[in-house]
Amino acid sequence: MGPKEKRVLRNVLARAGRFFLHLISGLFAASCIFPVIWLAYTSFKTKTEYTVDILGLPGSLYLGNWSYVIQNLNLGLYLLNTARITLFIIILTLIASFINGYFISRYEFRFRKLIFGAYMSNLFVPVHAVMVPTYILFVKLGFNNHWWSTILPVVCMELTTSTFLVNAYVSTVPVELEEAAAIDGSSFSRTLFTIILPIIRPILTTVGIITFFHSWNEYAYSLVMFKKERYYTISLALQRFQGEYFTDYPRMMTTIFACILPALLIYCLFSRYIMEGMVAGAVKG
Repeated sequence: MGPKEKRVLRNVLARAGRFFLHLISGLFAASCIFPVIWLAYTSFKTKTEYTVDILGLPGSLYLGNWSYVIQNLNLGLYLLNTARITLFIIILTLIASFINGYFISRYEFRFRKLIFGAYMSNLFVPVHAVMVPTYILFVKLGFNNHWWSTILPVVCMELTTSTFLVNAYVSTVPVELEEAAAIDGSSFSRTLFTIILPIIRPILTTVGIITFFHSWNEYAYSLVMFKKERYYTISLALQRFQGEYFTDYPRMMTTIFACILPALLIYCLFSRYIMEGMVAGAVKG
């Protein structure tokens, strides 16, 4: 086989390899997207249409399921509870991760590596392993069964990833920027909030979006912390719907889709910031 034939063969093999990689990626994407699409159009099907053909499209746009969910279920309360908890978790996570990530990256102090290692070790601890001790501690302190009961545990779980991301990003920012600002007479707080904070805004945006999805879908701590229905979050309320309305799947699918719709909208609007923050933190500088 001559050099020309070898080049042709390599090109064919390279194209075939790219084709199969794209095919596999497409199949994975379809497996993630189709369940959401299925939920969407199932919410417009009658119970009879669902029983006859589970995967089929609805014959017409039946709005009875949405009317029932809006009028008969206390969905607005669960959405409000989830949104309120999520907002506080995002704010506290951003503040704590910014402080932790910056000082761990910039300053040398005693037990610095130990503290950072303690944060990173939390990556290997499943949430269920600490759920029971956390519940017992909260019961002893009287912190359970309040609307804010899940905020602190979830923030602590989120600080592992968020601190790591902020620390990695801050380490790529040249120290000379802060030194030049100090020479010009800028105070520490002014340098921190007018120079460093705008520079690391992409990674903070990424942290905020990731925290939003984790908080919106949080289930484990809500299950053990909340006993009163007026504090239920979406994920906890869906469990009750599944047990109570298990014979009417279109209504249950409508409830699920209504609950994940805000998260879908947030993802569609801000998904590019996740990738931009990750890439910028990897290659900046």
